[in-house]
Amino acid sequence: MSGDRVPVHSGGVSAAENIEHQEPAELPIDGLSDDHRPTGPAAIAEVAGNAAAEHLSPAFPERAAWGTASKLRAWQVEALTKYFEKEPRDFLAAATPGAGKTTFALRLATELLARGTVDRLVVVAPTEHLKRQWADAADRVNIRLDPMFKNGDGMFGRHYQGVAITYAQVGMNPEVHERITAGGKTLVILDEVHHGGDALTWGDGIRQAFTKATRRLSLSGTPFRSDTAPIPFVQYAPDEQGIRTSISDYNYGYGRALKDGVVRPVLFMAYAGQMRWKTRMGDEMAASLGDPVTKDITAQAWRTALSPEGEWMPAVLSAADKRLTEVRRGVPDAGGLVIATDTTTARAYARILQRITGERPTVVLSDEAAGSSRIQSFAEDTSRWMVAVRMVSEGVDVPRLCVGVYATSASTPLFFAQVIGRFVRARRRGETASVFLPSVPGLMALAASLELERDHALDRPKDAEDGMYNPEDAMVAEANKEDRASESLLDVQPFEALDSQASFDRVLYDGGEFGTGGEVGSLEELDFIGIPGLLEPDQVRDLLRARQATQAKRSKGRVPKDGTPKAPEPADRPMYMTIKEQRSELQRLVSIWSRHANEPHGSIHAELRRISGGPAVAQASIEQIQKRIDILRSRIGGRR
Repeated sequence: MSGDRVPVHSGGVSAAENIEHQEPAELPIDGLSDDHRPTGPAAIAEVAGNAAAEHLSPAFPERAAWGTASKLRAWQVEALTKYFEKEPRDFLAAATPGAGKTTFALRLATELLARGTVDRLVVVAPTEHLKRQWADAADRVNIRLDPMFKNGDGMFGRHYQGVAITYAQVGMNPEVHERITAGGKTLVILDEVHHGGDALTWGDGIRQAFTKATRRLSLSGTPFRSDTAPIPFVQYAPDEQGIRTSISDYNYGYGRALKDGVVRPVLFMAYAGQMRWKTRMGDEMAASLGDPVTKDITAQAWRTALSPEGEWMPAVLSAADKRLTEVRRGVPDAGGLVIATDTTTARAYARILQRITGERPTVVLSDEAAGSSRIQSFAEDTSRWMVAVRMVSEGVDVPRLCVGVYATSASTPLFFAQVIGRFVRARRRGETASVFLPSVPGLMALAASLELERDHALDRPKDAEDGMYNPEDAMVAEANKEDRASESLLDVQPFEALDSQASFDRVLYDGGEFGTGGEVGSLEELDFIGIPGLLEPDQVRDLLRARQATQAKRSKGRVPKDGTPKAPEPADRPMYMTIKEQRSELQRLVSIWSRHANEPHGSIHAELRRISGGPAVAQASIEQIQKRIDILRSRIGGRR
């Protein structure tokens, strides 16, 4: 193989190309011949295409096709160097979506194949689409993988160097894959390895199939699960609180990748509004989305907002399309993605988008071959919108996605991170991502803590109410179950969304909140929708602050048409409601800061009391709690 070269394209880069598919160069597949192959850590970095990691720019303007890069990103070289220092049997690399995990993995695979450490490769991916994507990527570096392999085939053909399979395939018949693994010196790449804990049989099957592997490389963009199912071949150790958490051998988080310019900054555009619905018992209910209410009320208001029959979804989709138009001024091929809960609503959202844009969106409803081909076609064209049900939530490469609408009731941190990962894959510096989502407390907390790195925990703390473990998920799932009449409840009516009205709430960015709220179509909303689509992270932050200041001045100086000053809003709700809302906000901010600073909640509350004065939260007044909220907001917003 050492004499083979990979033919690649030269010239400019199409804006629709993959982040990894840029400015390839013709180079040996394995870097050097065996006679000239260095062995030290520094030399390994040079084999990877670099003299030393510390001399690299973190994001190269010319990035090559998967695994063929003459130069790698600094983190990839660091990870390769760390791997070859010890060459462990198991290695877990956790890198944020869009950072280039596939490039790293295939570069490692070519090196191990060229050295003779392994002679075959097995890639395990979550979906059918992803295993084909891996096979295509491997083909570019002259590694031939069979993505059409079926368990019934027993063995792959001699013209292949391995297979690309799914976790489900392994779980159905681990014996087949155990024979393949044991039949040679095998490198197993477990892509998004947390899926190994999706089912007990899957975890058992993966352990059986790959225990005899020569080397195992585990990859994850989100190295944690929302449950406590152990992930195969991942090490765990107790933290300072005794919680067993996963240990990554190399970690490259979103915060670092953002500073390096490898991923896009994300603007979260939150929308609230008035909701009205009829419960299964026939009672009419009303609530404002995002208000501090019980979890079941929140779930039902959220469900009402997502109904395509109301006004909330059309208003938000229209706002998102306006944002897409603005982004396309600087990124002409920018696309948008709507993540829907089910196929029925996905089709309804597509009809709404077609009315808004005059263009039929791409609709992806399944993980079948037709769905994969639709995604691929969308990735390569310049159309505006795609609507999907979960399928595009993880690993699928559509780098031109710049605007998203989170229109699903799923709220686990894992799923949320996977969805946001579809929008952060930068192709050049300055690209931004915008995600529209309901102003729901759980989602707001996840959006605010996007840059915080998490590990997978096998245990749960007694006070697991920090948003990571999603206490509302069971309730949301229950609310979305198909209603069925039973013999004892024949008079129960199906849940019915009656009416929904949208309003612009705020923008979340870099742990801070911006905007004074406003009606859909108002200047308050358009100030943020009109932010340019090509900005550096610091420029985004500065512009948001400027827009915030402009809105504050505008609101302060606003008078009615008759010229009389605006009367203050009447205090039409009890004080305890305001205090309850403030306590919830304070607790949310304390949780965010606790994860960022690695400080216990109690220590943070004690420090806030010392700085601002006053009693404990339970006895604090509105003014005292607000002062503590302001302190934390200032810290979170300025932590860079």
